[in-house]
Amino acid sequence: MTTTYLERVLDPWRELDLMGGFLNRAAGWESCEYPGVNVWVNGESAEISSRIPGVDRESIDISVAGNKVTLRGRRPLEERKEGESRRRRELWYGDFSRTIQLPFNIDADKVRASYKKGVLHISLQQLEADRPRKITIKTE
Repeated sequence: MTTTYLERVLDPWRELDLMGGFLNRAAGWESCEYPGVNVWVNGESAEISSRIPGVDRESIDISVAGNKVTLRGRRPLEERKEGESRRRRELWYGDFSRTIQLPFNIDADKVRASYKKGVLHISLQQLEADRPRKITIKTE
């Protein structure tokens, strides 16, 4: 038997994972995609935050098109030292991509992003041309 086989067979959480995210939905979690995001929308702006520790700032790519913002990046696999064997791997690694659709078109020139202690924050503004405008009624 290999360690990988034992991990698969003896991991009590494996069966829960095979349930297609049922427990996540029952607990009120909307998604189990990676990276997880929180999105707040307030009229003409939105804030997105995502916890992605272990990802270098230089490997994060943020792009906007229309009403969608896409996060891409990579978390490297931790290298094993010679003579070590893995007993358990629960931390996610590899390439990721996540697209979030907002209820308005995004002004790409006003997007602001910061990354501190493994938490990414993105501020987005609605495109000025798409904002509602008050129309003045003329009298004759």
